[in-house]
Amino acid sequence: MNIDIISVFPEYFDVLNLSLLGKAQERGLVQVRAHNLRDWTHDVHQSVDDTPVGGGAGMVMKPEVWAECLDEILDTDGAPVLIFPNPSAPTFTQQDATELAHAEHLAFGCGRYEGYDARIPVYYRAQGIDVREYSIGDYVLNGGEVAVSVMLEAITRLIPGFMGNADSIVEESYTGTNALLEHRQYTKPAHWRGLDVPEVLTSGDHGKVDRFRRDEALAKTSELRPDMIERLDCTLLDKQDRKTLMALGWEVSGAHPRRG
Repeated sequence: MNIDIISVFPEYFDVLNLSLLGKAQERGLVQVRAHNLRDWTHDVHQSVDDTPVGGGAGMVMKPEVWAECLDEILDTDGAPVLIFPNPSAPTFTQQDATELAHAEHLAFGCGRYEGYDARIPVYYRAQGIDVREYSIGDYVLNGGEVAVSVMLEAITRLIPGFMGNADSIVEESYTGTNALLEHRQYTKPAHWRGLDVPEVLTSGDHGKVDRFRRDEALAKTSELRPDMIERLDCTLLDKQDRKTLMALGWEVSGAHPRRG
């Protein structure tokens, strides 16, 4: 996968050379290039922003600078996906990460100040580019660099060969058709500062361990993210899943669980 990142602070992404993403680059699974947007300016001050049309506070990033940069970086033959973090956009999800992990070329644009001129994504969509805008939560950051780092972590770890143990992804939160929050995890020692690992986990009975973890995932999701329980497909729940959900106060006789 080829990844291009455009920012006025490209050095921010030096951190991508660390840990698993750094190793993935060394192995040739991923190629990451961070570009300085100011390299496409033509004035002595290397200006990338201007005052908002119609008045208002702050500055807006100029479309002509972005266009010169993107025209050079985007290779239409490689079916690029152009992504802009935007707090007003739909929320980035695990499903989005899974889909984007199959792309050949991702380009990320990091906005600053009051954001980028709204015509930029409109123009590139009209040129046939797959342009997406995502929010990573209901809050505003100083710039898009943090959001891009978050999305890159979520996307690249799903590339085949990226994780040392691919099975570690299978039971993670938000993963799969009937997604749940992941059960709690423990390690040795089994007894620590007066707190014990649940006894069933040390029983050696894999069937009981699997059931315990599944029930805990259902209970945790019911408490913290009931909206995810409401999206479950009841036809994919086994008898014990239904029993657990009913004990938690859910009605499971319909297509999806609902509060009893």
